[in-house]
Amino acid sequence: MSNDDKKETDDLFKEDLGEQQNDKVELKREVTLLGGISVIVGSMIGSGIFISPVGVLKNVGSIGVSLVVWLCCGIIATMGSLTYAELGTMIPKSGAEYPYLLEAFGPIPAFLFVWTSSIVLKPSAVGIIGLVFGEYLIRPFFSDCDEVPVTAIKMTGACCICLVTFINCHSIKIAQKLQIVFTVAKLGALGIIIIAGMYALGAGFTDNLQNSFKMEFELTTVGTALYQGLWAFDGWNQLNYITEELQNPYVNLPRAIMIGIPFVTAVYILTNMAYYAALVMPELLGSRAVAVTFGTKLLGVMGLIIPIGVAISTFGGVNGYTITAPRIIYTAARNGHTPDLLAMVSVKRLTPTPAILFNSFVAILLTLPNDFDSLVNYFSFAMWMFHGSSAAACLYLRWKRPDAPRPYKVPIFVPVLVVIFAIFLVVYPIVSKPAFEYLYAALFIACGLLFYFPLIHYKIKVPFSGPVTCFLQKVLMVVPTQEKQS
Repeated sequence: MSNDDKKETDDLFKEDLGEQQNDKVELKREVTLLGGISVIVGSMIGSGIFISPVGVLKNVGSIGVSLVVWLCCGIIATMGSLTYAELGTMIPKSGAEYPYLLEAFGPIPAFLFVWTSSIVLKPSAVGIIGLVFGEYLIRPFFSDCDEVPVTAIKMTGACCICLVTFINCHSIKIAQKLQIVFTVAKLGALGIIIIAGMYALGAGFTDNLQNSFKMEFELTTVGTALYQGLWAFDGWNQLNYITEELQNPYVNLPRAIMIGIPFVTAVYILTNMAYYAALVMPELLGSRAVAVTFGTKLLGVMGLIIPIGVAISTFGGVNGYTITAPRIIYTAARNGHTPDLLAMVSVKRLTPTPAILFNSFVAILLTLPNDFDSLVNYFSFAMWMFHGSSAAACLYLRWKRPDAPRPYKVPIFVPVLVVIFAIFLVVYPIVSKPAFEYLYAALFIACGLLFYFPLIHYKIKVPFSGPVTCFLQKVLMVVPTQEKQS
């Protein structure tokens, strides 16, 4: 459609809905400081802390070193988030990496991020957490079986994603309140684990921690251990995806980051100490659901609390990602980098309904053929390419635009270290253990250029895209929105 035809269609559609043509349809700033902290904490504390401890320990072979790895992951996440805080207050737009890469390096890197994150990275994160939700929720119903049926896990995970999608399409305010409630609930579950672990320490279960650095230590697999740990910390940048819906972002964005991430780091280390105090090495290394093994051994009949707590935690994780991830493709669509429909919001609900539905649809598709390990490897490898690029964007903008307003300014060594860590995390798996996933990730990212040049650069129109967009716009009752002014 031409711009004039598109404007005419939008105006007519507003009239059909009884809207005034001079009404301003835009996303509202409804996310408070508490809501922002809940988005960060609730997104980070999803499935990782209930699964990744085993992966970290298997790779380093030492409990003491594994705790150091967890601390390092917290430091890396903190430095990354502080770098994003500078970028987010300098460029106060939703979408995180997308507007930062667009501002610093131009449309091609920004488009490649949108292409990769919207098709694989963010939907796969939702899919992974949804699978863990399904496994933990239905595990008590299959207590007499050695394994929980895979089909049941995937169906339950898909139902979780669908329910969260409905909530987020209905209201960001309800989704925010739900995130706060589930964040408190998941912290309660982890609090039970920590308290039980401290009780075990007081009762004399200290063998693992006393000899924690005397075990065999595998230096060559530290990078893989960092991957597993950083998966549990993933979500540290989630608030940057909804900057335009955050109240007073210049103050609340860095403040939420500085409160949320150190808090999660402390919770993770204490939770790991609780696992190590209560479980012996064979139990730790032989358990995929380490939190359930912990609950069964220490809590007895009350151990059912743990799988319920994990299900609550992962549900909140799915909700957190569903709040934030669709804003990437929504922001890109406003710049013409994705279909026009994805830049539209519900006239009645003021939520980016098409972008939310697209993200959730892809997430459900990704849960069908894949398992946790392959998704984590793919997710971590590709995501850190863009984390490093965004930190490089921070450095580039410091040089290119030194006088630009920066309400929050991070010490220069922080983004430098983030770039170095990102390079290590991208190069290490290729050098240490080459695998098909990494080649596939690189090829997939490069394939985005096959869409960018004809559709974005040369603006070749896809046949029937105009009528299809108009039809879906009427079905979903959505219209284009204006960019939020800060």
